[in-house]
Amino acid sequence: MSTAYFAHPSGLAHVTPPGHPEQVARLQAIAAVIDTPRYDALIRTEPPVAADEDIRRCHPQAYIDRIAGAIPGAGWAALDGDTHLCPASMEAARRGVGGCLKAVDMVLAGEVKNAFAAMRPPGHHAETETAMGFCLFGNAAIAAKHALDHHGLSRVAVVDFDVHHGNGTQDLLWDEARALFVSTHQMPLFPGTGAHTERGAHGQIVNVPLPPGSDGSLMRRITDEVILPALERHAPELIIVSAGFDAHRADPLASLDWETEDFAWITERLCDAADALCGGRLVSTLEGGYDLAALAASVAAHVDVLIKRGG
Repeated sequence: MSTAYFAHPSGLAHVTPPGHPEQVARLQAIAAVIDTPRYDALIRTEPPVAADEDIRRCHPQAYIDRIAGAIPGAGWAALDGDTHLCPASMEAARRGVGGCLKAVDMVLAGEVKNAFAAMRPPGHHAETETAMGFCLFGNAAIAAKHALDHHGLSRVAVVDFDVHHGNGTQDLLWDEARALFVSTHQMPLFPGTGAHTERGAHGQIVNVPLPPGSDGSLMRRITDEVILPALERHAPELIIVSAGFDAHRADPLASLDWETEDFAWITERLCDAADALCGGRLVSTLEGGYDLAALAASVAAHVDVLIKRGG
């Protein structure tokens, strides 16, 4: 067994306007660490281009067509104040979805034990018919639906530790009883959702808002007291992780005080849960993280654990 790793040049071609925090340099910073001999154990796999039928598991065709139709011939097109398209954005977004789907396929086929998709744009803010928060398609939610509907799983779980609430994943899985969605996130903070009272149509959504300034010790307690018991109750056959690294104390867009080792710790605990509940089967996808040095170090810590646990 081993760890699959997904990256593609299309993620570098998704160029945002100068000064935008969700920038090409994010993947370059990750590559500077991961594309070294230390990570030769990774099974490097090209993310395929997701077809419309794959994306339609969560988004209607009219929405897909609207995004495709907004792609500019040059420069940028703004979908809102934060979310931009360039000529290469559609391929990048489709490969972001495709990487997650291929990761699910490989993990469920037993080709690898776990996987990490280092792609952009991220996905957890994309709602059913609304692109927002740098996100176009709901990568993690589509992967969950793929596991359920294509592979015939009975239960999956999505755990999101990005500093921002995964409102898109919540929206896309709100009515899906087979999918547990658990999110830790700073509150108050964009996008303003993620209260304890947002429980999903079947009580299968667990939101854990964290106060500004809180550090990894609170996250660790919440993980042990809330997240892991929720996973145990749901008993998923696959765990999908929305891995945002912007809860790091150095991140410019939020105010949590996690350290790099906190990301290693939560990855270990989620791998523990995967080992106990679903044969170690875990798929992780990149979400946020906007301080480049902190992002690179935190991704390395995350991938180090996946490699160790995938061996």
